[in-house]
Amino acid sequence: MNIIIPMAGMGKRMRPHTLKTAKPLLPVAGKPIVQRLVEDIIATCNEKVDEIAFVIAPDFGKEVEQHLCKVAETLGAKGKICYQETPLGTAHAILCAGESLTGNVFIAFADTLFKATFSIDKNKDAIIWTQKVEDPRAFGVVKLNDKGEIEAFVEKPQEFVSDLAIIGVYYFKDGDNLKKELQRLIDNKIMLKGEYQITDAMEHMLQNGMKFYTGQVEEWLDCGNKDATVYTNQRILDIKRNIENLVSASAVIDQSVIIPPCYIGDGVVVRNSVVGPFVSLEKGVTVEDSRITNSIIQVDSIVKNASINNSMLGKSVTYMEKPKELSLGDYSTQL
Repeated sequence: MNIIIPMAGMGKRMRPHTLKTAKPLLPVAGKPIVQRLVEDIIATCNEKVDEIAFVIAPDFGKEVEQHLCKVAETLGAKGKICYQETPLGTAHAILCAGESLTGNVFIAFADTLFKATFSIDKNKDAIIWTQKVEDPRAFGVVKLNDKGEIEAFVEKPQEFVSDLAIIGVYYFKDGDNLKKELQRLIDNKIMLKGEYQITDAMEHMLQNGMKFYTGQVEEWLDCGNKDATVYTNQRILDIKRNIENLVSASAVIDQSVIIPPCYIGDGVVVRNSVVGPFVSLEKGVTVEDSRITNSIIQVDSIVKNASINNSMLGKSVTYMEKPKELSLGDYSTQL
């Protein structure tokens, strides 16, 4: 089986964190989002993966490309770098990895993580993973028939047709056929709002007799903006607390309290502080005289004399709150 990970988007909703770093490479619980995604796919679906194709923008740089290939290699697969030079939609992004569209193919967009346990039924033509949502109007959804098969794909329905939102995770039995259908969109300029969409290809395949089925995940974790990413960090820390070693042996914890679950990276120094719960301190971070909860502090940053919650600091940030002089009388309230 091959895995394709489209991840060439600019991540505009995550700025300023994506001005220097591609969104899928932002850290969650000590690992880049895309690394956690690929690891969880392989661990969850329990299938032998031959190749992982990462679809990136050309300007991501050689260091990023090498890192992605190393991620694939550590999982026993060949890493392949494909380029999407112009953002022209989901179908176009997948087709940029056309050479990997052969045989069994698993596709996952790298702005989402999920908690699930499933096995792939290779006899099924295609499986589309979904999650029940309260308000489906903001999502593409699938409509099922009485046999449990998908009978329609509906983009952002304003009237209720289904609450099963497509989360961007797909399995196709015949990658070559998918490639042909995606190319048909390009050749015939079948676009929605200037982009080629995979749902248009799937709708055509459905009309031509292909059987689509749905699989549901236990939890769908978005990384689309700062608040969502901080929440995802919280959930991944909670899920992995008894599975992964989250605290590095090289970290220095001096006169401080760490409230788990937290990720404490290599070379981190924490002095006279309370950290946690749900905090990720990346490699080389220094925290002094501070209180940090529910936050991500990235590589080589320094936090002093601060109280931080629900926050995300980038690489090599220095943040120090100014000391205060107070004179409060009896029965005062300072907010």
